[in-house]
Amino acid sequence: MTIDYPTASAGELASALRARKVSAVELARTAIARIEAMDGAVNAVIVRDFDRALAAATAADEKLAAGAPGALLGVPMTVKESYDLVGWPSTWGLERLASHRATEDAVVVQRLKAAGAIILGKTNVPPNLADWQSDNPVYGRANNPHVLTHSPGGSSGGGAAAVAAGFTPLEMGGDIGGSIRVPASFCGIFGHKTSYGIVPMTGHTLGGGKSAPGALSVGGPLARSAADLDLVLGVVAGPDGDNAKGYRLELPAPRHSKLADYRVLVIDHHPRATTSLDIKAALECLGASLEKAGARVARESDLVPDLAHYHSTYIKMLRTVVTRRDPAERPPISAHDWMDLLDVQADYRRQWAELFEAFDAVIMPAFGTSSYPHASAASQWKDRTLRIDGEDTPFGDQMAWQGPAILGHLPSTAVPLGKNSEGLPIGAQIMGGFLEDRTTISLAGLIHPEPAAIADMARATEMA
Repeated sequence: MTIDYPTASAGELASALRARKVSAVELARTAIARIEAMDGAVNAVIVRDFDRALAAATAADEKLAAGAPGALLGVPMTVKESYDLVGWPSTWGLERLASHRATEDAVVVQRLKAAGAIILGKTNVPPNLADWQSDNPVYGRANNPHVLTHSPGGSSGGGAAAVAAGFTPLEMGGDIGGSIRVPASFCGIFGHKTSYGIVPMTGHTLGGGKSAPGALSVGGPLARSAADLDLVLGVVAGPDGDNAKGYRLELPAPRHSKLADYRVLVIDHHPRATTSLDIKAALECLGASLEKAGARVARESDLVPDLAHYHSTYIKMLRTVVTRRDPAERPPISAHDWMDLLDVQADYRRQWAELFEAFDAVIMPAFGTSSYPHASAASQWKDRTLRIDGEDTPFGDQMAWQGPAILGHLPSTAVPLGKNSEGLPIGAQIMGGFLEDRTTISLAGLIHPEPAAIADMARATEMA
């Protein structure tokens, strides 16, 4: 091949395919060979649909030769295990669902295939998608390709590891508690938590049930570049089912095209979560870099909602959602209590809307530290601690960094900022106004050209 598959972006691969510099079959075979040779240590791609992928690649080459359209025509990728892929299990990492077989593809999988993507298979997750690592009794543990003894994040951890290891340029993930942003940051790649409701979640239901849309969860891509996030967003976003009869989605263009035009708020502390010195240093250096480029950068604002109360509201809603189908864990909340929470959520959304009149983006940690050593998958969150700067902190406190975008229904893009002294990636998240997904993605792309320099500056700041 004339292209370096492990590092090439999906956009670059798509261009090479259209220019007939490489074939879809060549890319698929390269991806499969790399997974078979290297994934034993990482354990990221746990459902391998290679025969169908090669058949789809052959068909893609025929379409390419005929000049057929397709934003992802011939580009290999993976999807999170929790998305239905016809004929394969969607276990969500639970042994009781090991015999489940999907009878049709999830809507996003249908859209990806329609755009020409070659689905290689599915990637590893934690049980019930409920952890920041990806270790389950069905498929075992996924490891961070940068440091195998550490977590790749969760719940889209296998997908982030697959992209970081060069197995695939794209992954389709999901996020209700940082499940895209945390793995992306832990693995040093890009990830996008979409505005609520713009990506259909049909076919992403525990046990294949036909339930109502989730109250907080969203789908979104993980990739090697910010441009690839936008590429996938253009494929998967938009109404489905009855809504598609009359509704259309037209996301606004990025607010600006140059860093100098951005108004950015940088937040590096939270009243409910500890943040490590290296993450704070990276954010400070990023802020300084943005100021040097001409952007207007603030470190505080009275427009920020009360983050402590905000976090409490988010946790109440999240717990209600994730325990819904487990009567033993169901919280004591009435329908009227839930409606009251929706009222509080609506008020917070109005507060964020006011803030995003004064700022174009808010940059904050995606997680309070870089990737951590694997914890026991069987351990309860309340029994775990997370060591930050030599002190043990409550593990679950890091959910505080996930809540702002989830409860606010806001888009948030994870952007890599280099590595720390241990060789572990450092990342941040860029949050924007509702439906302004292309602003946060674009800003991530503008920021990223110098991630190594930002990380080096951060290490120097931390040492000082």
